[in-house]
Amino acid sequence: MSDRPFHHGNLRAVLLDQAETVLRERGIDALSLRELAREAGVSHGAPRSHFIDRNALLDALAERGFVRLADEIRDAVSRAPGDHARVLRAAGSAYLRFAVREPALLDLMFATKVDGPSEAVRSAAERLFDTMTGIMGVGVEAGAYDAGDVGRLTLLLSATVQGISALVTSRRIPTPQGEALVDDAITIFLAGVSAVR
Repeated sequence: MSDRPFHHGNLRAVLLDQAETVLRERGIDALSLRELAREAGVSHGAPRSHFIDRNALLDALAERGFVRLADEIRDAVSRAPGDHARVLRAAGSAYLRFAVREPALLDLMFATKVDGPSEAVRSAAERLFDTMTGIMGVGVEAGAYDAGDVGRLTLLLSATVQGISALVTSRRIPTPQGEALVDDAITIFLAGVSAVR
């Protein structure tokens, strides 16, 4: 029988922090509740009070990732000048920075979103989409496009930035080229929207 304690302060946060480190350094296949418990210095059953199984842990990581990405985008946009193009560039750049820093987490976030995501993951993903929609709303206020186009344009811009991020994180292009592509994509995006108005 283990002499390790069952509780460890804020065990959920500790386990999620450790899981992010494992994900970042060794990949998703290395994630194990038993191993995380060992590293946290708690009994192997202790994590189950927070995560019923490995999938619950993965969902919690994905949820955390969506929330963090939305927060980082909002923070970047809040520091950008009011010009709509600069706001979009700040959002796109923040997204790419997150992807470069956390490629495995970003992959996990979108993998868990595909097949019947948990309510928490769905809600966190919606928070990210709502953040992007709010940013696109600035374009309506600036007269760049109509309010009725915001949903479609939000999807288009999000898909574009996600695609550029995937090119960078898969090492098909270097990060500086990805940054330039985000800038180019937003320039073309805004020019295209103007052309079809």
